[in-house]
Amino acid sequence: MKTRIEKDSLGSLKIPAHAYYGVQTARAIQNFPISGLRFHPVFVWATAAIKKAAAIANMKRGLNAKIGKAVVRASEEVMAGKWNAHFVVDALQSGAGVSQHMNTNEVIANRAIEILGGRRGDYKKVHPNDHVNMGQSTNDVIPASLRVAAIKLLDDFYPASKKLEKALQQKTAQFKRVVKAGRTHMQDAAPVTLGQEFSGWAVSIRKNTERVRLESKNLFDLGIGGSAVGTGLNTTVQYRNELVASLRKITGFPFRSASNLFETMQSTADFAGVSGALSTLACALIQISNDLRLLSSGPNTGFAEILLPARQPGSSIMPGKVNPVMLEVAAISAFQVIGNDTAIKLATQAGQLELNVMIPAVIHNLLQSIEILKNLMSVLADFCVSGIKADSKRCTAYAEESYGIAAALNPYIGYAKGAEAVKESVRTGKTLREAVRGMKLLSEAQLNQILSPKKLTEPKNK
Repeated sequence: MKTRIEKDSLGSLKIPAHAYYGVQTARAIQNFPISGLRFHPVFVWATAAIKKAAAIANMKRGLNAKIGKAVVRASEEVMAGKWNAHFVVDALQSGAGVSQHMNTNEVIANRAIEILGGRRGDYKKVHPNDHVNMGQSTNDVIPASLRVAAIKLLDDFYPASKKLEKALQQKTAQFKRVVKAGRTHMQDAAPVTLGQEFSGWAVSIRKNTERVRLESKNLFDLGIGGSAVGTGLNTTVQYRNELVASLRKITGFPFRSASNLFETMQSTADFAGVSGALSTLACALIQISNDLRLLSSGPNTGFAEILLPARQPGSSIMPGKVNPVMLEVAAISAFQVIGNDTAIKLATQAGQLELNVMIPAVIHNLLQSIEILKNLMSVLADFCVSGIKADSKRCTAYAEESYGIAAALNPYIGYAKGAEAVKESVRTGKTLREAVRGMKLLSEAQLNQILSPKKLTEPKNK
């Protein structure tokens, strides 16, 4: 492999000649062979967007225009994903994300050098620190990059959530007349319609998504311009305002300068808030997936009230077996999101004084959680919910056999007589309707009226 020699304050290192990264990235590669994980590409995009905005602002305060324009162009290429292969630092890396930040500075610097006709590593033309990082610090760039990245990724997350909500709403309408046994404590309870069950799940997705949206509003506050500790060392207020204004144009999102730059460096609580809302959504998805797996269990020895779309053979040994794979992956994915939330909370409480250096854990886990849930809700809607069918006959039979319908008889025969009818049904094996009729507590006409689907599943108007 052809190499070049680069120097930093610790000495010299050989760098692959083709690499756009430089010596500090090379040290990070040596130091952190930990997980094999990389930050989400949207984080690379977000950091490059900030570098572009900073270069635009810096050209108004002394940065050579040729250098500044080259940095802008190089940043745009990074935003386009052209040099993603050169972002090579492990996600579990040096505190505060210094290594990832320098990886970005070096890639942009070396590409800018080429744009100006130089060779990679010739930092006399464009320097990673002096030019690309002018007026900036890891301590304000990295938290701001995560805010930008999270907002960008959430912009794709919300449509996926809406898709799942709509799929559940469509089933709510489709199954509104399918009466079935309700179950509480996993025991027979008053009847519901299958559509009513789906309606609850649809609202759960909507409400939990709104929690995410509400928490994410805090992410529009940027600490960029705070420099090393929030004081704005080596910057001006004008620079900060121009940078944020440029970033709004570049990203299309309404970012603003935070009212307190110190808080945005000291704390990762805003990220923990979003993660907590994502974790709650994950809990809701686990519950929904568990319920749908129960209702589809069988086909001959379970509830079998609904039929799921068959996505793949379910066994290497049992012919014809089909498993609820989309619901299984829903639970598995949600478990990961909940685990990520725990890591984020631990990192958040570990901040000290002017900086939370544990932010690399927050970056990786938060963006991964958004990505997981975004993709999961989309495939869950497309490959599972939209294709669910109801076994109306089985649902009706379970409703008739359920002792839960005894609750509907209370106003007519009383609780005690209702309990006697249930006991008679258990003793004889008759349905509750048959037991009540046999005990001559109500006529068939009365039973038909009382146990009609409308009466069983809707409250009286008056």
